[in-house]
Amino acid sequence: MTEPLALSGSSVARTSTDGGRPLRRVFVRDLELMASVGVFELEKRYEQRLIISVDLLVVDDYDGQSDSLSAVLDYGSVISGIRAIVESGHTNLLETLAERIAERCLNDQRVARAVVRLEKPDIVPGCRTVGIEIERDRT
Repeated sequence: MTEPLALSGSSVARTSTDGGRPLRRVFVRDLELMASVGVFELEKRYEQRLIISVDLLVVDDYDGQSDSLSAVLDYGSVISGIRAIVESGHTNLLETLAERIAERCLNDQRVARAVVRLEKPDIVPGCRTVGIEIERDRT
């Protein structure tokens, strides 16, 4: 149902907004960063591995011809924004960190929806990961 685009790394979604404009899905999967996150004293003292994924539904105004990165949502800038938020200091709750990431993504007027998933892989013995996922729409 989707066709990969080499330049942007996103897929053309065969859905549209209420206005009939096509949508593109831009995603980052399993970005691993070291983060200072958690409520326990040990989590406040040591950074831990955090796996971050975002799935963005973007209004697709790309003309299909320009072949210019400025014509699409650059997933590199999404990653840079996530990195800046994670590296800005300690956060107690994954929920707070996820809200900050979603808000940053939705600051781009082309982004209609952001799904943010945060996973801690090294916390609970016997579990591959634990974490949260939020979904936020442009209001």
